[in-house]
Amino acid sequence: MSLQETIQAELKTAMKARDAARTGAVRILIGEFQRQPEKTLTDDQVIAIIKKLIKSERELLASAKQETSDFLAIMESYLPRQAGREEIVAWIDANIDFSTFANRMQAMRPIMAHFGSAVDGNTVKDILQNM
Repeated sequence: MSLQETIQAELKTAMKARDAARTGAVRILIGEFQRQPEKTLTDDQVIAIIKKLIKSERELLASAKQETSDFLAIMESYLPRQAGREEIVAWIDANIDFSTFANRMQAMRPIMAHFGSAVDGNTVKDILQNM
């Protein structure tokens, strides 16, 4: 079952449980799915949509000087497990030879290719700048 199908099934579950926050969040997410040109999305496309919504919500929370919201927690629950800083640093130490790059930031491409959606680009950027 794809992530898109799982989220669509989650709407029915949330409605039966009378969970207004989850129902609203899932409806927003399904609305974003329906705005896409193709109706059947890959898991990577679904994750990209979720990340876009999370980024937007964080910007709204920052402008309102708040830390978190129910919507943010619900959206983050659909993302795959994120790799920790220690895991990223260990992989970089074992697999990246910085002498082959003109500068450290050029190593972002192989790192992001390896971890995919399990890391945030800003986290990798921060790690590379502090190495």
